[in-house]
Amino acid sequence: MSTPTSKLTEAALQVKIGSYTRHIFLCVGESCCSKEQGEAAWTTLKNDLKEKNLSLSDGPSACYRTKTGCLRICMQGPILVVYPEGNWYANMTADRIPEFVDRQIVKGEAVEEWIFARNPLSQND
Repeated sequence: MSTPTSKLTEAALQVKIGSYTRHIFLCVGESCCSKEQGEAAWTTLKNDLKEKNLSLSDGPSACYRTKTGCLRICMQGPILVVYPEGNWYANMTADRIPEFVDRQIVKGEAVEEWIFARNPLSQND
């Protein structure tokens, strides 16, 4: 019989937690964008990452994605933040997502003109 901990560990392994180099959070809350804008951006992000084999992957650009209802910046959304870089992006509509994925995730270059704040995470070695 499996324990709750082993079930959690198994679930984490299935989605390859521990293999990612980046984590993308996309706010689709209706305080910063319309429901349609948020869902379109999420669908585009999800599909683009899957098509480029970046989601559920363990390569050098592998990333995890999370849809959230609020990142507490309730304007000019959808708002997106990517870690560990800590780049906060505004107006991340579906039409911007492919360029973001190509530049920030695949090439590792920030899309400077869309960033409004930074909060990089440091690595404790």
